[in-house]
Amino acid sequence: MNRIMAVVFLACGQIACGQRNDDQGQQQIAVMDTTKLTDKTVRSAIEAWQQGDSRLWLSYFTSNAKLLDDGKPRDFHKFSTEAIGHERFTSFDKVEDSGLSVYGKFHSDTWGNFKTYFKFHIDGAGKIYQLEIGQADY
Repeated sequence: MNRIMAVVFLACGQIACGQRNDDQGQQQIAVMDTTKLTDKTVRSAIEAWQQGDSRLWLSYFTSNAKLLDDGKPRDFHKFSTEAIGHERFTSFDKVEDSGLSVYGKFHSDTWGNFKTYFKFHIDGAGKIYQLEIGQADY
């Protein structure tokens, strides 16, 4: 009986050594320093984006917000709900246009790493009515 238990114990130990932690392949989302983002609405929207909070992100936009991706119209709501949580800035390299244009390195779970820009257009009520995104060359 003791010999059988020892064999079972050794076999279980061998199996456990071969197990892999599922978190090993996943990237951790680092908290980004958003102090470079000087426009309050832009900063808040990007903080929501970085946190993967699509509900909060959408709250900064008008209900009929427009999206241009490298100059081409896209469905803003579809983009927002599909990309948030799977895409994020990894650095903020440049901020222009009184804080409305943000350039930085970006990670997409689908497309990899690249430089991008987000250009925000804000109406008189403080809501974003248009967002331009695209690959940046700086």
